[in-house]
Amino acid sequence: MEGALASAASISDQRQRIEHYKSILASVLSSRDVAQAKKFVDHVLSDDVPLVVSRQLLQNLAQELGSLEADMQKDIAHYTLSQIQPRVVSFEEQLLVIREKLAELYESEQQWSKAAQMLSGIDLDSGMRVIDDTFRLSKCVQIARLYLEDDDAVNAEAFINKASFLVSNSQHEVLNLQYKVCYARILDLKRKFLEAALRYYDISQIEKRQIGEEEALEQALAVAVTCTILAAAGPQRSRVLATLYKDERCSKLKIYPILQKVYLERILRKPEIDAFSEELKPHQKALLPDNFTVLERAMIEHNLLSASKLYKNISFDELGTLLGIPAQKAEKIASRMIYEDRMKGSIDQVEAIIHFEDDTEELEQWDQKIVGVCQALNDILDCMAKKGLSIPV
Repeated sequence: MEGALASAASISDQRQRIEHYKSILASVLSSRDVAQAKKFVDHVLSDDVPLVVSRQLLQNLAQELGSLEADMQKDIAHYTLSQIQPRVVSFEEQLLVIREKLAELYESEQQWSKAAQMLSGIDLDSGMRVIDDTFRLSKCVQIARLYLEDDDAVNAEAFINKASFLVSNSQHEVLNLQYKVCYARILDLKRKFLEAALRYYDISQIEKRQIGEEEALEQALAVAVTCTILAAAGPQRSRVLATLYKDERCSKLKIYPILQKVYLERILRKPEIDAFSEELKPHQKALLPDNFTVLERAMIEHNLLSASKLYKNISFDELGTLLGIPAQKAEKIASRMIYEDRMKGSIDQVEAIIHFEDDTEELEQWDQKIVGVCQALNDILDCMAKKGLSIPV
């Protein structure tokens, strides 16, 4: 091997030298000898080989890696990356190909985070070569998607944030859609369910031609409904529920019966909650610090809000029985919802009773104010008419 490499290095004609090196590389790869391959890499990166030749040979090596067995491919690729590192600026194109090949291999093995880490090593802000914004955007979105396969919202968000600076100028419909899906999934994983629901609903309204299949739109709509049901009970959630309930497409969803009950503020029973639970992902059933799961917390808050529409007041014990939790926890959840202005009411701790307030009176006062404004406007118009002033229509 050393003799063959030395012989190639001594050839003065560059084209012949490259061809000789290529034949050595082909022989090394066909022999499946990892040690020989590493020697070849060391030689190509040495001072004996001009940079122009080194680049071309490493490019050939990178492109041929896919023909090797997975373990050999990883061994040689990782060794090459480590040897190139001191001269990384000189071999950016070659590094790109090697990292992409390794990422494809890890992805085929469903090692999503490893594939993402391999791609994240690509320098997207290099000043040594011209990089298209579309390429930057595609890599950021691809890395985020890979991290999301492992439910890693933190790392995925870092790359989606980078993509957000590029997506506004992008005309690439598929990339823009992938960005939106990643953003919604990150919000979902971070349990920002209401924001995620709005993102998913926005995706579900995209024209069919941009996705290519109606099933994807229906899936986005179903996830929007799920996230809304899991969101913190309150006025904002109620508005989103109203939007979804009025959307005719939702009536065709499997999840529609529970959407209807939640929208109509009916109390949900355990069998209904258990059936809904079967459709949820692990992070949507995760255990929270207060020892409730995400689903349990959402259902307790929903049932509490529903109870506030049925009762004028209720004791802590009766509320706990209704919600299926201890009275003390029921009081704590109710007090937090009242404090956060997600439910109207007051708590009498001496009598151990929660008093619910109906917002009907507030709405009536609002209606009266609107009537007063309209009446005042009519009086002004009548006064103008009596004085012979023209009234613009």
